[in-house]
Amino acid sequence: MSQTPFDPNRTVIGGPGPMDVDPNRTQAMSAPPTMPTAEPTAIQVSVIPGRSATMANGPAREAFLLELTAGEGGGALPGMSASGPRAPLNLCLVIDRSGSMEGAPLQYAKEACSYVVDLLGPQDVLSIIAFDETVDVLMNPQNVTDKARIKQGIQQLRPGYTTDLYSGVQKAAGLIMERKAAGRTTRMVVLTDGEPTAGIVGFSELTELAGQLKQQGITCTFLGFGPDYNEELLAGMAKRATGNYYYIPQPHLIPEIFGRELNKLLSTAATNLKLTLKTARWVSLKAATGHGITPGAPEINLDLSDVERGSTLRQGFELEFPNHPMGHYRVMSGKLHYDDTATGTSHHVDVDFVMEFTADAARYSVPMDSRVEGAMELSAASRVVERTILGLKTQQISVAAAMADLQKTQALLVQQGKNAEAQEVTMAMQAIGRGDVGGAEKTLMGTVVNLDQGKTS
Repeated sequence: MSQTPFDPNRTVIGGPGPMDVDPNRTQAMSAPPTMPTAEPTAIQVSVIPGRSATMANGPAREAFLLELTAGEGGGALPGMSASGPRAPLNLCLVIDRSGSMEGAPLQYAKEACSYVVDLLGPQDVLSIIAFDETVDVLMNPQNVTDKARIKQGIQQLRPGYTTDLYSGVQKAAGLIMERKAAGRTTRMVVLTDGEPTAGIVGFSELTELAGQLKQQGITCTFLGFGPDYNEELLAGMAKRATGNYYYIPQPHLIPEIFGRELNKLLSTAATNLKLTLKTARWVSLKAATGHGITPGAPEINLDLSDVERGSTLRQGFELEFPNHPMGHYRVMSGKLHYDDTATGTSHHVDVDFVMEFTADAARYSVPMDSRVEGAMELSAASRVVERTILGLKTQQISVAAAMADLQKTQALLVQQGKNAEAQEVTMAMQAIGRGDVGGAEKTLMGTVVNLDQGKTS
């Protein structure tokens, strides 16, 4: 296999298995390692250090950026151009039919489900759940062949009473598992408009359920409609299940948001991304953007979001070196696991984080790489938005202070090219301006989820 020169600012991954090496036996390298060219896969992986060198023999802290990039390809909706095939879907729609959904909300939910049916094909598997205090299987898992009959069944949806979200999600997971197979993209999409009021209603139990589904290979997206649902709960479940979160303020937007989510699903390049990392001796991992980790833990395991074609997922890390000797060292290593939707195969990619330690102040004092700095700034912005949401909820900050924080965040998002998130912040400020603080909180929660995913398109 050909060798490529070592670039300390962008180390392409694909070398020998670092997880097979005891990180506590780290030895200095006589020179930066050369990395074999990675074999073509659905995702290209690279590691970007904040600086090519850091201070030796003293306290130092550096950031790294892990980039996962999926090339352009197929997966477009019917009528849109596509340059290749897409993976078939195993999709379950989970619809809240509680009494508060009566009227326009439920009618638009039916329209959205019918719209999804029109966009799927005979290679796709669809199931539909409706829940209030009971759970009904509106459609068992089946290939989408008789679209007219499926849409007739959707029209039978009628409003019920209270909301048993836990049982609805749990039942949907069972249907998905019936047809789960390699090479089939799996997703649950949940639409609800209220707080859970029946069955298991606790925040920890519901978010834990979402985490359990992720471990089974089921990614879940949550769509919150109207003013009364719990945005912290739905966003928390979406994060644990590495899916998406949407706030739908008006009934007529339900079909549009369903379509947006399905477009992402149809363009998925890789699913079930899991990253395992171990730090070396004299190294402490202090933070991972978008994830709550135990600082200093010698090993971490992260579930990452699915990656769509043409998008890049950026995961940042902060490493601390209390008193590291001079030389080139592998400071952290691990493996990325993912499933390629196009081929139905699983892949394991070795990941190396390499740093040179030097006494040359001119080298370790250079500015941080702009890509790495940008990722860390966006992570910090997400925490600012979280604090703003909490401050508004608890009335610990004034509306004026919240608006000032959001204006700064919006400017940063525009600077970093995060235009969709910047627009969300603008919408939240407009909502605050007209007195709709609840709507602003729900909108901003989507901003937090999006920023923590670390994806760009």
